[in-house]
Amino acid sequence: MTSDKRQVIVVADAGAIAETAARRLLARLKDAKSRAAVGLTGGSSPERLYRLLAQAPWRGEVPWDRVHWFIGDDRFVLETDPLSNMGMARRLFLAPVGAPPGNIHPIPTDTNYPEAAARLYEDELKSFYGADRLDPARPLFDLVLMGLGPDGHTASLFPNSRALDEKERWVVGVAKAGFEPHVPRVTLTFPALASTREMLFEVDGTDKRDILRRVLGGEDLPAARAQPVGDLVWLIDRAAAPKEYS
Repeated sequence: MTSDKRQVIVVADAGAIAETAARRLLARLKDAKSRAAVGLTGGSSPERLYRLLAQAPWRGEVPWDRVHWFIGDDRFVLETDPLSNMGMARRLFLAPVGAPPGNIHPIPTDTNYPEAAARLYEDELKSFYGADRLDPARPLFDLVLMGLGPDGHTASLFPNSRALDEKERWVVGVAKAGFEPHVPRVTLTFPALASTREMLFEVDGTDKRDILRRVLGGEDLPAARAQPVGDLVWLIDRAAAPKEYS
């Protein structure tokens, strides 16, 4: 499974990934005519980017008042838990820069169970979007950040999960995670993640080289199924780059 829209950008190292991602994010925010929406991700890959956005000169370039921050998936823990993806984003850059609280949209992981949180978050996304159905000509997001797990998962869409084939719902609960940490999750589905002007994967390190080779080679892994309506960009460092891209 490959995409003719796919662009693979190889940079020197993880620091260069963060700077390149920041430039691409700023370009998308500047292209947005009014308010903008960004889908954040968790894991270790975006940490450098998040720290960068909290520092000068980058923080001065972001139009914080008109950017809305969503999360592609999260562990079903409170935001104060170290495992929380939105908690990490809030701690590393959203709180330090003083992003408007009303522009931060966490998954409500303080509900009773993941499926309830998924329903509430889907309602919030639809309210923000202004419609119950996604129009390819009017993407939900301006940019969605994505990561790649060692097993090929992305967001909390794991191999052999029924959520991979979801076509109607925007958000689903994941009772059992397919990868550590084994806590329940809530994740956007492929239709919601794909509704973006740019989908940006960040992948670094030699430990990701083999799985990245398999995904870019078209093996039917979750990350290979991510096909946005807009641009698909794989931003990788030399350590992670398969031979054909190095």
